[in-house]
Amino acid sequence: MLTKRRLIVFLCDTLLISFALCLAFLLRFDFEIPPQQLELFWQCLLVVVIVKPLVFIVTGFYNSLWRYASLQDAVEILKGVTLSSILAVSAVFFLRQFTPIPRSIFVLDWFLLFALLAASRLVWRIWRETYVVSRSCEGPRTLIVGAGEAGSLLIKEIWRQPHAAYNVIGFADDDPEKKGMKLHGIPVLGTSKQLKALIIANDIEDVIIAMPSADGKTLRNIMDSCKNANVTFKTLPSIGELIDGTLTISQIKNVEIEDLLGREPVSLDRELIGSYVTGKRVLVSGAGGSIGSEICRQVALFGPAKLILLEQAETPLYEIEKELIARFPEVRIMPLIADVRDRDKIMLTFDEFAPEVVFHAAAYKHVPMMEYNPAQAVLNNVFGSRNIADAAHQHKTRNLVMISTDKAVNPTNVMGATKRAAEIYIQALSRVSSTKFTTVRFGNVLGSNGSVIPLFKEQIAKGGPVTVTDKRIIRYFMTIPEATQLVLQAGSMGSGSEILVLDMGDPVRIVDLAEELIRLSGLTPYEDIDIIVTGLRPGEKLFEELLIDGEGVLPTAHNKIKVLAPVNIDLQPVRDELDRLYEAARADSVHEMIESLKRLVPEFKPTYSFIGEAPLTFQRVRPDLFPSSTSGFAKVLPLRKT
Repeated sequence: MLTKRRLIVFLCDTLLISFALCLAFLLRFDFEIPPQQLELFWQCLLVVVIVKPLVFIVTGFYNSLWRYASLQDAVEILKGVTLSSILAVSAVFFLRQFTPIPRSIFVLDWFLLFALLAASRLVWRIWRETYVVSRSCEGPRTLIVGAGEAGSLLIKEIWRQPHAAYNVIGFADDDPEKKGMKLHGIPVLGTSKQLKALIIANDIEDVIIAMPSADGKTLRNIMDSCKNANVTFKTLPSIGELIDGTLTISQIKNVEIEDLLGREPVSLDRELIGSYVTGKRVLVSGAGGSIGSEICRQVALFGPAKLILLEQAETPLYEIEKELIARFPEVRIMPLIADVRDRDKIMLTFDEFAPEVVFHAAAYKHVPMMEYNPAQAVLNNVFGSRNIADAAHQHKTRNLVMISTDKAVNPTNVMGATKRAAEIYIQALSRVSSTKFTTVRFGNVLGSNGSVIPLFKEQIAKGGPVTVTDKRIIRYFMTIPEATQLVLQAGSMGSGSEILVLDMGDPVRIVDLAEELIRLSGLTPYEDIDIIVTGLRPGEKLFEELLIDGEGVLPTAHNKIKVLAPVNIDLQPVRDELDRLYEAARADSVHEMIESLKRLVPEFKPTYSFIGEAPLTFQRVRPDLFPSSTSGFAKVLPLRKT
């Protein structure tokens, strides 16, 4: 539809079409059209003012915004002008019954019309950015660190705002050769190593770090300079966060702990992922969780035929469904409230929706909580996984990807042992199934449910102290988007029965994370906010491994994904032991469960002992009532049946 503004543009273009043809004739005949060529001129003018505007309308010529005119718009103009010129010339030749016509007229007309239309768009954009949108504002004097692509996009976006929030004074960059040069008319004042001096010399109030791929060390150095100069600092999202859309002012954010990890952006083979996700029916269990919900977002980007969200918690399911419908209206979303422990419901779900690809992310993951509730850990993590795997096997699902954890390696806690038991069953089932089963194992993700980061932020907001269980404790970390993107990539690579391990980078000390968070809050560790050690919690280890002794690790086509050598596991003995484990879990017999898990997972070495008669359970107790329990937990409290 031609709105009022587009109608004005359309009429201007029609005038330019007429002017281009007139100028072409004048240039061809040295600004004096012979009388015998006047008839040709009027016929050509009639044809072009009818044909070319119609072609422009039909080809969506007026769907672009002049204020954002770019090289891509010039390409679209070139296509439209070329097509309309071909049709117009064909019409003229047909009307003239193919009598000879000076062909140079049409070449000149094509060139002049393209130049006039492109120039009109460019002139409007220049005029608007120069006079309509003021480049100066009353906002804080701002320095942008990074005179690269991100800095260029940022300054353009700031200028596009009617009331820009930042008064950009200059750039700083780590490339010394850029010093003294200008980016969009804004000077590069110096290098990032001179940041403190530049801030003081130019009365800078705000610093924006436009270096999405900078490592953690670089960001820390920039932050230290800003703190020493007593100015506020913000950053742009990482490359992974910028993938889904263009840069906007709203994406400028405070520096987060994720930025300081300095994780390299994930390189994805999108064609390979799309080959097994695009146009397929995809089911995600645990769709309301931190990992499951991000898998849903990443899958939706590839256009599945249907996305089935399976979740037992109503509120998280409602939230992710609402978000996906708003962001991906073209994707069919089916929210299902179901518990993976309900075998009949899972079988009915697979029978009704016949998913072709399944991502199994539903699990209990909180280690101390599962130490209190070992039966629930077994029923959910082991038998929920078995239900999903059996349903996929019986309904001949093409791909199933199970999310595992580094805590499954040499487990010392119930949660890790249950995840390892689920890995073993899926590996055994894959030997007799047409379904391609893939297990993806990785460590902690920042921002996930149960992560230490929200806890630290809450403690800092309350004025401290920040609690860590042990100053020696280290963990592998990655961001949620990075983990889920690699999960999708791993699912496309597996051939069946493998365990794929994600490259977690270097381990990080938890106490270092706490100190960095305190500094990011503008405070000083151990002075403004204290850090205290509370002792390891039940089942917690000082460090987590990603490999079990004897698991050979091989490279894959992706540099951040490794594959473990396949292990041949007989299915029937595993099923027999799982039957015994199920009976023990249903009876809440902790002793029998632990012994069964030890038989299933020989490397399982629990850090506590068991006494008394079944059923047993763990209960939190007051240290003053149990002085021998230094951790604040009773090792075992036998509960008699009534």
